[in-house]
Amino acid sequence: MEEKTLDMVAQAKEQYIEKIADHIRAFGIPPTVGRVLGIIYMNRRPMTLDELSKATGMSKTRMSQVVREMVDMNIAEKVFEKGVRKDLYNVDMDFYDTFVAIFTSSWRKIISRNKYFEKKFARELAQMKEKEELSPEEEKQLNEFLKELGKWAEYYEWLTRLVDFFESGKIFEYVPKQKR
Repeated sequence: MEEKTLDMVAQAKEQYIEKIADHIRAFGIPPTVGRVLGIIYMNRRPMTLDELSKATGMSKTRMSQVVREMVDMNIAEKVFEKGVRKDLYNVDMDFYDTFVAIFTSSWRKIISRNKYFEKKFARELAQMKEKEELSPEEEKQLNEFLKELGKWAEYYEWLTRLVDFFESGKIFEYVPKQKR
């Protein structure tokens, strides 16, 4: 290939990486994570922190934080390669699976946070109901709010089932992956 063609391909790959970063941002995930995901994806092989640091212009410390975040979200994994002493990280080459991992990890965090809040709040309100003398109006409002918390809990149980549905892969039975 001519040098001009290689430059054009490199430029197109860089734009593709930026589009991946933009796509990831739509899910509330930092674009830095999207860039690293795109870089590893376009590299088509596992990469070390040094390689990623060089490719992004970020420090190795920052790169380590980004990769750890990606591993926590299940969109990257540490892999072993015989003869390589440094840690290598790879990403799934299937965008559908990556989407499911991003979607479910984000929602699992939200579910966990809100279930904790709901339980804590319900416990505090129940204690208030038991310990304090409440007027009929206060008791009515408290009971209505406890009922709302019950609806909140039902919603997060439904959301948990939705996340389980995505993680099980059954979503693809109803919305199949496109094949080209």
